[in-house]
Amino acid sequence: MQVTSENRTRFTEEMRLIPGWAIGLAALGFVCMQFVFDVVIARQPDAPPRWGRISLGIFAGLVFACYFLLIGYVNRDAGRRGMSRVLWTVVAVLIPNGLGIVLYFILRQPLQARCPQCGKAVQTGFNYCPRCSTKLHPSCPHCQREVNLGDTYCPYCGGSLAESRPTEPAR
Repeated sequence: MQVTSENRTRFTEEMRLIPGWAIGLAALGFVCMQFVFDVVIARQPDAPPRWGRISLGIFAGLVFACYFLLIGYVNRDAGRRGMSRVLWTVVAVLIPNGLGIVLYFILRQPLQARCPQCGKAVQTGFNYCPRCSTKLHPSCPHCQREVNLGDTYCPYCGGSLAESRPTEPAR
């Protein structure tokens, strides 16, 4: 039996966070660097050879494109984590040399989870929902280890979890 990984789409999900305006700015920055190196610098008397200008244009264009894409990612990811989008975008733009972006990745909050009962966003370390007091991290009554909400048997000791769960009323 082959086990499929659900994490293989994690990168594509993160890339979908980048807004369209950041992709547009990245493309514009890349094209502008090609223009600068192929047209403006080519007119200088001590310009590098054509292969050097092309290489420098591609490198500088990729640096600008990555910078704009990271700013867009910071903007969306900060909102997703319950942080101020405007503040962190301004920090990422105004602190020079990309240090604002590095600072964001060091100081960002963990992702918030949703309560399975009421749907309210809760911090990942919470054991109970502050709105409806649903237990967010159930444990096995036999070995006291954490189990998933949908488990019928404990994956650690094999004990049945059915008798420890309250039954839902019939509708």
